[in-house]
Amino acid sequence: MNHGEEEDGKSYANEAIDDHAEGRDSSAEPDGTYSAARLSNLHRTYLSGMRRIKWKILSVQLLLLVLFIGLWETAGRRDWIDVLLFSYPSKLFNQLWTTILDGSLIPHIGITSAETIVGFVLGTILGTALAAMLWWFPFVSRVLDPYLVVLNSMPKVALGPLFIIAFGAGFTAIVATTLSVTVIITTLSIYSRFCEVDAGLIKVVRLFGGTRRQIFTQIIMPDSFATIISTLKVNVGLAWVGVIVGEFLTSRSGLGYLIVYGFQVFNFTLVLSSLVVIAIVATVMYRLVVALEQWLTRGRTGR
Repeated sequence: MNHGEEEDGKSYANEAIDDHAEGRDSSAEPDGTYSAARLSNLHRTYLSGMRRIKWKILSVQLLLLVLFIGLWETAGRRDWIDVLLFSYPSKLFNQLWTTILDGSLIPHIGITSAETIVGFVLGTILGTALAAMLWWFPFVSRVLDPYLVVLNSMPKVALGPLFIIAFGAGFTAIVATTLSVTVIITTLSIYSRFCEVDAGLIKVVRLFGGTRRQIFTQIIMPDSFATIISTLKVNVGLAWVGVIVGEFLTSRSGLGYLIVYGFQVFNFTLVLSSLVVIAIVATVMYRLVVALEQWLTRGRTGR
């Protein structure tokens, strides 16, 4: 749930609070406070407002998707667009259904998903560990800072051939390409957050004799928890970019390979259907990460 949805939901509860503030709330206590029943009612109003906003957003999203697919299908069937290049949804569905039935699509999805998950997990872990090291050793941070900036700005496609030579054409080279995309961004994002932690909190811990380890575990990491969790969602997209780039360069299987093969044989329906599969699988992976974020946030709030 994003900040905008939360604010819209809160407005429903705020309206009730405003009614009380203007003297229209007959259920308030004589001293101006709310009774337990009134607070419970405000909470239900807030949750109801949140649900309404959520369903409105979902309805508009589905409507836009249906309109887009319908317009695309109509444009393809009426020759408003070049069908050879842009195809249309029913042809894409037939392509996907045929490859699912003959068993040729599922292995490609499995390979690309495995590469993405490995790159995503390793990129997040290594990036967080490197950010922690940079915070722990300020001298190292100053030394590596220009190199991190250069590596971040370097086109990752240019590194692909080096990984192929170093690791061979295959799974390892693709994961290495993915890490080149995810690790640096993760490091810079989390390290920047580490450096933005309130210096006053750190001074308080030092005044009470806290060690550097205690400062990191009790101040830096807890205060940066939200940023680390948000980085997970960013890394989902980055991992997919890295994997597809790697498959473009070296793979003989996977969704990236299907896209390249489709271009080679001039089968753009295969290209677009592969992109649709990537969008679906990436969305599922993103939703799983969002669910993980909500679970971790709930657990943290509970503590």
